[in-house]
Amino acid sequence: MSAGLAAVTVNLLGTVEHPELGDSPYRVDADGEPYVPVGDGGIVLGLDLGDSVFAAHADHAAPGACLVHPSEAARHALTLYSCIGNAAQVRTGAAAGAIGAVTGKRGENGRVIVGFRAADLARLRPGDQVSVRTRGQGYRPDWLPPAVAVMNIDPDLLTALPVSAEHVGVRLEVPARLAGNGLGRPAVSWDLDLQLGPADGAALRLGDLVAIADIDVRYNMGYRRDWVSVGIVVHGGSPLPGHGPGITPILTGPRGELAVRPDPDGHVGLTAGLLKLQ
Repeated sequence: MSAGLAAVTVNLLGTVEHPELGDSPYRVDADGEPYVPVGDGGIVLGLDLGDSVFAAHADHAAPGACLVHPSEAARHALTLYSCIGNAAQVRTGAAAGAIGAVTGKRGENGRVIVGFRAADLARLRPGDQVSVRTRGQGYRPDWLPPAVAVMNIDPDLLTALPVSAEHVGVRLEVPARLAGNGLGRPAVSWDLDLQLGPADGAALRLGDLVAIADIDVRYNMGYRRDWVSVGIVVHGGSPLPGHGPGITPILTGPRGELAVRPDPDGHVGLTAGLLKLQ
């Protein structure tokens, strides 16, 4: 397979996020019940790629550490440039020298999710600096059909996932009506939540590839008949209405040119092994 034009590499710096709450500790779920949003941002321990998106009693929990930046403009650049599979390295603190990899990104002003080995993650603290070798945004392999757009994925990782010119392997495909928070936002900076609960998304795991019918994410994510978008599941479920397991989009195009193949039982997506985090 030819790689097409070379992807540009840019070194950036982020800071490990400290979770933030307002003057009330509660959010309100779809049934009007208050809950404490544990796991939303910061450093989340004990959650791994391959775990169910409903494995923890948490809100938007992502395996690893979320990176931000104190400068708003730099934070947007960090989020936009970072791609799943990009290498990261801790620069300060007790975990200095630890190597990780980007596993996704989220909205809410921009967060980059970075996975580390469990022992390294346990040594991280909010405020530690992490460099990210960003690469992949703007890249487009010439072996994909012309109308298919690519985003948010390291070029080397794309070919290691179940993605080919013929089809893309996914855990499942969901209809556009289940797309929630993230609609109307730019796909290079935001994730897209799926309004799925344990009853209809029990098979879904962190790192899975998921297809969404009739959604175009080339620019601001929104409805487009006869299109399909594919993303990687980057965080777990949420009791918040309009929210749920979130995907970072990596592919989008007309259904006639981007064929997806659901495999509810045998699908293998993004794993710690692929990212060398084991």
